[in-house]
Amino acid sequence: MFNIFSSISEKSTLEKMSEIENHHKRSWWTKHSENRLAELEITILSVVKSKFKTWFVPIGSSVGQDDKIWTITLNEESKNTPLVMLHGFAAAIGFWCKNFDEIAKDRPVYAIDLLGFGRSSRPTFAKDCESAEQQWVDALEEWRKQVKLEKFILLGHSFGGYLATSYTMQHPDRVKHLILADPWGFAEKPPNYKPPTFFRIMGVILFPFTYFNPLAAIRAVGPLGPALVRKMRGDIARRYSDSFENTDVITEYIYQCNSQYPSGETAFHSFVKGFGWSKNPMVHRFDMIHESTPITLLYGEHSWIDPSSGFILREQREDFSYVNIDVIQDAGHHLYSDQPEIFNKCVKETCRIADNNEDTKEKVRPVNFLKEQFNESRWKDFIDPSYPQKITKEEIDDIGESENDGEERRDITAH
Repeated sequence: MFNIFSSISEKSTLEKMSEIENHHKRSWWTKHSENRLAELEITILSVVKSKFKTWFVPIGSSVGQDDKIWTITLNEESKNTPLVMLHGFAAAIGFWCKNFDEIAKDRPVYAIDLLGFGRSSRPTFAKDCESAEQQWVDALEEWRKQVKLEKFILLGHSFGGYLATSYTMQHPDRVKHLILADPWGFAEKPPNYKPPTFFRIMGVILFPFTYFNPLAAIRAVGPLGPALVRKMRGDIARRYSDSFENTDVITEYIYQCNSQYPSGETAFHSFVKGFGWSKNPMVHRFDMIHESTPITLLYGEHSWIDPSSGFILREQREDFSYVNIDVIQDAGHHLYSDQPEIFNKCVKETCRIADNNEDTKEKVRPVNFLKEQFNESRWKDFIDPSYPQKITKEEIDDIGESENDGEERRDITAH
């Protein structure tokens, strides 16, 4: 069993680590336990009232040997277009616990732990980002074959949005509609960009730990790792305070997901330059997305993600394809847990129009957000003054309840 003691030894150790480490039960230095991770997931998924199934989907030697992808599915019996959900960096299927019930009411929903994250296998990916990206795409395609999905709506959050886009570029015949929730890695790093002071300070403090991997610190501090996660990521736990009396279940879940062999984490690190920018931003590859692919982008009002590339994508495709943009008020990067009711309605409405083939360029609406709320913010340059932005809460409550298939898409981001 390998000892992940510090980031200094981590780099040289990665090449020697056996993939058997993915299956070990406990590390003597960190407090990682596969059994504990499974227990925490069960606790988190206990808030899901719908019937669901979880299992390992074998995908063969996609990256390592005998790789498996941890999968959850709900409402398999529905005949509507299935939705596949990809989480972001360092996350797992449990993060969607506030979304599953509502979104799965009228369609099959699948979510996975991306290869290298959560409970999925942790093979050693290629060292360069282009090859690692292809490995993730190939793994997702092999997973699709194993679960026998022909065509589906693909939703990706953050880094999951990046991989969802890459998959869609290569398999446009499989993706009926692409939903990108605050996608990471799309914008080009500005030439004179300076990160906020807080990030610069934390970058200096944590540099010895994060030089090789973003989350190496939580492994380097060993038994203090859970406390470090509670301190650094208590903001995520608070988003689930209405679901769990003790939100430590969320921070411990984060710890257990990321205190083991950093397979996906190391691969992700090869994608990054500077403070969170992509080495190969999607904005330079938009022409590789098939012109027939409809796209919906969801942004959090207060997210740190640069949304400019989403508007570039919309402009580039306005003559031949559907690109719709919704901005969710009072939400940050984790918009699915900041405003789950609005997020769920956005996703459900997008899926409905995909089912009805209404996602055509003629149906594209102006950017949806409250003009009064956003006029003095970074969004002011994206407002269409000719479109009435404000609607009432009663109107939002009616979203998706109409049985009229021809009903026009409405603004669903206000509350």
